[in-house]
Amino acid sequence: MTTPFEVRGKMRSGEFTLPTSGLCEDYIQANLVILPKNLAFDFLLFCQRNPKSCPVIDVTDVGSYVPHLSAPNADLRTDLPKYRVYKNGEVVDEPTDIKEYWTDDMVGFLIGCSFTFEEALIKNGIPMRHNEEGVNVPMYKTSIEAMPAGKFSGPTVVSMRPMKEKDVIRAVQVTSRFPSVHGAPIHIGNPQSIGITNINQPDFGDAVTINEGEVPVFWACGVTPQAIAMHMKPALMITHAPGHMFITDLKSEHVSVI
Repeated sequence: MTTPFEVRGKMRSGEFTLPTSGLCEDYIQANLVILPKNLAFDFLLFCQRNPKSCPVIDVTDVGSYVPHLSAPNADLRTDLPKYRVYKNGEVVDEPTDIKEYWTDDMVGFLIGCSFTFEEALIKNGIPMRHNEEGVNVPMYKTSIEAMPAGKFSGPTVVSMRPMKEKDVIRAVQVTSRFPSVHGAPIHIGNPQSIGITNINQPDFGDAVTINEGEVPVFWACGVTPQAIAMHMKPALMITHAPGHMFITDLKSEHVSVI
């Protein structure tokens, strides 16, 4: 599974249903949000007002499940390893395809994912603990309120990667080059300062080991819309399952800033 097309084929057939961190290292990974047309403009405005957590990579035409700008031969109904279906703010299903839920008035949004810059961190000598431990990256709801837009409001979600203190400045420098996939961290250090009361109990994903001498580093996360769904309770919102991303045909270098 070396190319995005091959990986998406494995997902489409149901052969691959795992988190996607570390896959197709040179390509942009993306969060998915699917909404009915009557909520699409408000959500696009929400993304525009919250570019750290919701940097838009692609938006489909109404009724189309093809992301023409980022993967023109893909199908957003089938080409992710696992989805989440929210109804009135509650998760009602985690299918491996969403054909039964798709309707002709839906709009798909692809939002940049921090998995995209992980390879750059690794190349700079900063290991990814969740990959080392074979788990999903930990993600947390915070006390940082997103900027409201229309019907959309609620808390910002962050992903966390622990690292040695000496590596933090380099991590900021490296990830600042990728503003289209969340960019630089939004918080470093004490999790309680952003409303996280127990670092060992993430709201999404899995806990990872934080060794002595390491600090937690937090990036804005594209799972934010799922926290928003829990808060505003739309009749229907379809997303990726946290950590189970859409892999585009776009090279990571296309979104990096020299």
